[in-house]
Amino acid sequence: MSAAVLLILPIIVPAVTGMLTLLARSFPSAQRVLSLLGTTALFATGGLLLVQVQAGGIQATQMGDWPAPFGITLVADYLSAGLVAVTGFVAAAVAVYALRGIDAEREKFGFHTLFHLLLMGINGAFLTGDLFNMYVWFEVLLIASFVLLVLGNGREQLDGAVKYVGINLVASVSFLAAIGLVYGMTGTLNLADLAGSMQNVRQSGMEATVAMLFLIGFGIKAGLFPLYFWLPASYHTPPAPIAAVFAGLLTKVGIYSLLRVFTLLFPEPTGYTQTVLLVVAGATMLLGAFGALVQRNVLRLLAFLVISAMGYVAMGLGFFTTLGLAGAVFYIFQDIPVKTSLFLMGGLMERETGTNQLGDMGGIYTHRPLLAAAFIVPAFSLAGFPPFPGFWGKLTLVQAGLAAEQWTLVAVALIAGALTLLIVGQVWARAFWRPARNDGLVSNMSAGTRTILQGPVVGLALVLLAVGLYAQPLFDLAQTAAVHLTDTGPYVQAVLGR
Repeated sequence: MSAAVLLILPIIVPAVTGMLTLLARSFPSAQRVLSLLGTTALFATGGLLLVQVQAGGIQATQMGDWPAPFGITLVADYLSAGLVAVTGFVAAAVAVYALRGIDAEREKFGFHTLFHLLLMGINGAFLTGDLFNMYVWFEVLLIASFVLLVLGNGREQLDGAVKYVGINLVASVSFLAAIGLVYGMTGTLNLADLAGSMQNVRQSGMEATVAMLFLIGFGIKAGLFPLYFWLPASYHTPPAPIAAVFAGLLTKVGIYSLLRVFTLLFPEPTGYTQTVLLVVAGATMLLGAFGALVQRNVLRLLAFLVISAMGYVAMGLGFFTTLGLAGAVFYIFQDIPVKTSLFLMGGLMERETGTNQLGDMGGIYTHRPLLAAAFIVPAFSLAGFPPFPGFWGKLTLVQAGLAAEQWTLVAVALIAGALTLLIVGQVWARAFWRPARNDGLVSNMSAGTRTILQGPVVGLALVLLAVGLYAQPLFDLAQTAAVHLTDTGPYVQAVLGR
């Protein structure tokens, strides 16, 4: 299969699947089958694209045979191809969970169609080679995610959706303003072309302004300090499958865009830009952890931990070193299945105990030992506890911080990690270890439903455990991705041929 076809398929597959599920809206069983087939095909396509990149280097294609920088460019390097593959993997897990985790009303009003349109927007953002199309894909996924958020018309959902769409519109305006300024300064929006054009711009003040606009726009979408309040206000309101795909993927699109744009357009950051990034990273790590510490709603608690984790990735970018970027990329790769698994787990915990309040839970270890074991892997990976994959990501970032002599930020990262360990330990003690109220769980799920819901959670836990025990292949992938982020020559060569 040619590289051009493989670059298009991660966008085409969810688009076609979304259209087919829309045509089958009167047949819920057919929608579920189509959704499973679509996510499986997406996973296979992402895997093949990653193999192609590993075998042949960075892949690029020009839509309509318009040469870059004038046409629409799709590009896959180790970072974007790896993210597309992981997206397909967790999407397949969510699709399986949704077989019993989404109610009939939401299926009737378009869950499956919107889910695949969201995946189309996410993959488009990962693979696009120019800023304007990145903006377009952001709007596609924003619209799809907003409608998914309000499906069901619950009062809490609508309240969260208002905050979600309001602040994300601010992010879109900031992003669009940055695009306008970049085009005015350089006359191009192709990312590979900008890698050279921005070096010829000698307006340091304007360059810093553009960098801050990008940081605001992408930082909001990534859930970075100080504009992260929309995330815990909205991510806990929809059903678990929707919350899981939001937590696993949406913030990663924002942080990926920061990595891509800052390394291509601002490869030698000013002290001001770097200082802002590092301060934002430290505040995000700490405040996310502190926010989770006082929560009693399980999904809201997990939403704050989504915020804290993004601080670690921002820290790696702020160092602007190959080791720091390798740690950031590794952390992104493992954090996607971690967050997806934890939000699916949160939905299961609520169904088994009949409550989303941590203080009212209990007895899961006694009555559902498999579920309890599956919780340990993503939870302690999130806390950076060895030998789980989160430990290797945080260890790499700490090493990068020590090498950069960023002692304060390293201390903040360690404190945030300790707080996260305390938080997941409290969840384990209260929801899993202590006895259940009334000596049992309230769930009346059938054995078949429980098996379907537990399957993706257990599968994700097993994969994460395998990655933690044998992390070298993933670290090698992250290291190569980081090399390409710091040395943009191969990326520019693949797109422009020069």
